[in-house]
Amino acid sequence: MSSVRESNARVALVTGANHAIGAATSKQLAAKGVAVLCTYLRTERLGGLRDPALPAAYRATRMARAEIVVESIRAAGGRALALEADLSDAALIPHLFDTAEEHFGPVQILVNNASGWVADTFVPQATDRLGRTLVGVTSGTIDQLLAVDARAPALLIAEFARRHIARGGEWGRIIGLTSGGDSGFPEEVSYGAAKAAQTSLTLSAASELARYGITANVVHPPITDTGWVNQSTAADALAHGRRVVTPKAVAEVMAYLVSDAAGLITGTVIRLR
Repeated sequence: MSSVRESNARVALVTGANHAIGAATSKQLAAKGVAVLCTYLRTERLGGLRDPALPAAYRATRMARAEIVVESIRAAGGRALALEADLSDAALIPHLFDTAEEHFGPVQILVNNASGWVADTFVPQATDRLGRTLVGVTSGTIDQLLAVDARAPALLIAEFARRHIARGGEWGRIIGLTSGGDSGFPEEVSYGAAKAAQTSLTLSAASELARYGITANVVHPPITDTGWVNQSTAADALAHGRRVVTPKAVAEVMAYLVSDAAGLITGTVIRLR
């Protein structure tokens, strides 16, 4: 792919872009003329992929190459590049921005979508109410979730802000993803804690970076079928008055939040229902 920059187009960095909401958001942004750096990581350490209770479709999407998303974007006339990177390695964060700048130009849109999800609990038990394998909270589970879902977004926002301010940028967008956690997250303890931290970090960015033309919001999707939803989980959602939506439906909201029309929306947790 050509490394010639096209300064008139906006540039996005989307993490966890090889599947589900990340992939759908990358495609939505590209369809609107945004050049997208799609970062991802394929490893059974993330996403609970060793859990036999999770459908094969979930494993397949988590282990997919982001190059497949990029090929789809390019086939539709868009511009994108895939880069596999372990976000738990803090030293790699500047490299992501360097790569985007080399191929497309400065990053103006940051989507913190990647997750190191694992279901852990303080109470010893084998499975949760949906039959998914639970593990006890350990240094490994909490470190994994905080590294990917909290520390990496913090460092990505910091690098985004540093470069934006240094070049005199006047327009920027930051979006985080959450499933809740501010009031606790039983049976996904470390995940809830990490998402609560990411929410706080993003809302802090909204306050501190507004003067530089940057908005920062957090999206809280409904149950999203990323491959893990089966008849049992769908029935459980319905019983609790909750909807199951597609990644594309969530991505459409994400695309709106990075548009000029959403310039006055910032510092908000947007709960989709």
